[in-house]
Amino acid sequence: MKKRGLIYLLLTLFISYGLYQIYVFYFDNNDNIQSIYLVPKDAVYIIESQKPINNWDAISKSEIWKHLNTNTYFNTLAKNLNKLDTIFKQQQGTFNRIGNRELLISAHVYAPKQYGFLYVVDLQKIAKLNLIKNNLNTLINSNYRVSKRNYHEHEITEVYDTKNHETLYISFIKNQMIASYTHKLVEASIDQYSQPEIGRNLNFIEVKKQVGYSDMFRLYFQYDYLDEFIKVFSNTPGYLTETLSKSFEFSGFSFDLDKNTIVANGFTNTNNQATTYLKALQKSGKGQRTISTIAPKKTALYLSFAFTSFTDFYSNFETILKENPTQFKSYLDGTEQIENVLKINLKKHFMSWIDDEIALIQLHSNVSESKKDVALILKANDIENAEEHLDYILEQIRKRTPVKFKEVNYKGYPINFMSIKGFFKIILGDLFSDIEKPYFTIIEDYVVFSNEPNTLKSIINSYITKETLSNFEAYNDFDDQFDKRSSVFAYINTPNLYNTTYDFVDAATKKQLKANKDYFICFPLIGLQFTPNKNYFKSKLVLDYQNPDFVKLNYTFDDAKQSIVLPSTPIILTEDSINKNTIFNISEIYPTDLTADQFIKKYSNGNVRFSVELKDGLKHGRYKEYYSNGVLKISGKFRKDKQVSTWRVYDLNEELIYKKRF
Repeated sequence: MKKRGLIYLLLTLFISYGLYQIYVFYFDNNDNIQSIYLVPKDAVYIIESQKPINNWDAISKSEIWKHLNTNTYFNTLAKNLNKLDTIFKQQQGTFNRIGNRELLISAHVYAPKQYGFLYVVDLQKIAKLNLIKNNLNTLINSNYRVSKRNYHEHEITEVYDTKNHETLYISFIKNQMIASYTHKLVEASIDQYSQPEIGRNLNFIEVKKQVGYSDMFRLYFQYDYLDEFIKVFSNTPGYLTETLSKSFEFSGFSFDLDKNTIVANGFTNTNNQATTYLKALQKSGKGQRTISTIAPKKTALYLSFAFTSFTDFYSNFETILKENPTQFKSYLDGTEQIENVLKINLKKHFMSWIDDEIALIQLHSNVSESKKDVALILKANDIENAEEHLDYILEQIRKRTPVKFKEVNYKGYPINFMSIKGFFKIILGDLFSDIEKPYFTIIEDYVVFSNEPNTLKSIINSYITKETLSNFEAYNDFDDQFDKRSSVFAYINTPNLYNTTYDFVDAATKKQLKANKDYFICFPLIGLQFTPNKNYFKSKLVLDYQNPDFVKLNYTFDDAKQSIVLPSTPIILTEDSINKNTIFNISEIYPTDLTADQFIKKYSNGNVRFSVELKDGLKHGRYKEYYSNGVLKISGKFRKDKQVSTWRVYDLNEELIYKKRF
């Protein structure tokens, strides 16, 4: 009787335990936490997927991933994901056993020039059975050694790969499994459990809510840490990167992976330090992009700002400035100083004629030797009115400042000099501070400003030859993927950007660029669009993929150019060897300062190659050309860019061998 009672008791306990397990497994979800609560606060970006197995399978078969996977950075991401599965000995993979559950992958800079990935898998109800946690030792094959340690009352399992000498760190928190090949990231994730930051960040929550759960993946950028991430690959962040990190908080995108194009749609919110300019854009409607009409085909970056009207935009700009009394006073002091010195009215003589788009463009120029080959382009609502007011400003500059500069005509397009220090920074903010004492010209309905006159010449040349973005089929097809009206639009041509960067970096960086060239240019066109939407910017990101070999057929790259090696001994000219029809054909020059009175070009050995006197940017006065050893080769005179008087050619002994009268 006693035995029967004991059996009933044990049976009752077993049934009760079974019912409890069923309750825990199927009904009790109170102990679950969200995956995002375990992502360390310094995540640069986060990739989120609800069906990682199916989606990863689709990605791994794509042409884009097959190419990127040969790159160290992307290969590290793929290799780590694969190892999470292959360290287990069963034929059926770990993730297959876990099932299609939420997976987060976050990227972090954990030391200078060092980055790593954290993986967070929501085990959901399986976590309550502790099958993986309790049986991890039995799931690992003989190629790995398992040890355990505690960190802040949480157990970390260390799986050491005896062949590759790498350690995978795994921990389990509630319903989540966290893993990384960087122990600092697992420890940082455990620290987040008690005080999560990104998961409770209101800006992140707002963006995540707008993005939702559609498409294969969600991608979130946190701009606070973008600079540090870029420094892993480059010594200095680019202009666009710095602007983004100072202006935005989070971007969230949902996207699918097409065969040759990645199209991501989402939302972006600004941070408290966002420029006044950006905040004003958010309140000023949308405008149409048309500056591509004159922007050169070789544009590396086209950053367009558009609005319903510039008048409305500037009214919003001043209203927002007033919220910061110190900043607004500085703005008033600056504008009043300009107006008082020049006796002009900025709103009447400058702002009144600006239409619905302004843009910054960076070029890969054929004539400029400046690494800051940047132009500011303003669309005019009435170009005759704009020209009249600009002429008035120039006249006031001539009357009231010591600057003496005459208009230079380049292929029918006048180039003038607006010598007003800090003009654009004062009236438009820091975003335009690099445009300092610019030259300007007018093309169609657009006024083009640049510090470098040769940048203007490049734009003029491209326009005359119809080598503009609007005549570039690839750009037009790419542009069709975006709304025609927007607030902010960034177009990046990576082959042109590669050339622009390559020309002005040191030898070590050149080597690094060249080694990763195929991964840089495989997305030849990249576009990012922001359109105002309540308190956010509706965002769209498009990356067009092409096989790098195909890209190389369509672009000329500076790193492929052979450097010209001058002979150590100058070639001796004689009366019989010279071509009398071409010897005095002097190439066009591109002075960087149109107010200079002389232009000098040198050989690589430091000797002067030629020198010519200038007046208002034109060749005017004596011209002297030299052999590489410094001996005079050609002499003559220019008047208003034309050859005049008698020109002479000399041999290495400075003996006259030929002369011609112009």
